[in-house]
Amino acid sequence: MKKIKLEILGISYSQSQSGAYALILGEDGEKRRLPIIIGSFEAQAIAIELEKMKPSRPLTHDLLKNFAQTFNIVIKEVIIYKFSEGIFYSKLICFDGIKEVEIDSRTSDAVALAVRFKCAIYTYEEILGAAGIVLQDEDKMTSQEGPFTEDPSTVSSTDYENLSIKELEDLLMAAIDEEAYEKASKIRDEINKRKSSKK
Repeated sequence: MKKIKLEILGISYSQSQSGAYALILGEDGEKRRLPIIIGSFEAQAIAIELEKMKPSRPLTHDLLKNFAQTFNIVIKEVIIYKFSEGIFYSKLICFDGIKEVEIDSRTSDAVALAVRFKCAIYTYEEILGAAGIVLQDEDKMTSQEGPFTEDPSTVSSTDYENLSIKELEDLLMAAIDEEAYEKASKIRDEINKRKSSKK
């Protein structure tokens, strides 16, 4: 199965979940985005390394990196290999100079380690197809006229079940346009749930 390289585009604060953040990964050179909800500790761990900040004492992910390097272990890559019931599953591909080992990891921890080891993050087409969000061209986005014109920030997740798939798709485009990736991921999940129930 062909791997698709992802890059970290940013982290935004969750408006609906207290203490949660949306980690935004993007397909390298393309318009697809993969929003992943993570906790505040993991968001801080990723942000600190991205911003090249040096804490006075090693954080947990720094400690793990130091431990691994002491024993000549490197993380070659991170692979987000599964998406099920709204949860992403990842693995670390580690190498000690002799053998390669796969270690299961939460995606937020895997990304926090990836930025420290400066290794690539990958996923598969199947994951991007199920959980990814496609950004439209700006001119298409602004000219799109749909039957649903309500501000996406005023629609609660309980209202999604009362909307048609077409209305949800229009709402999804509006949320992406506003870079409300967490809301977009919830709308995407509702669309996927509807489509899978029809199969």
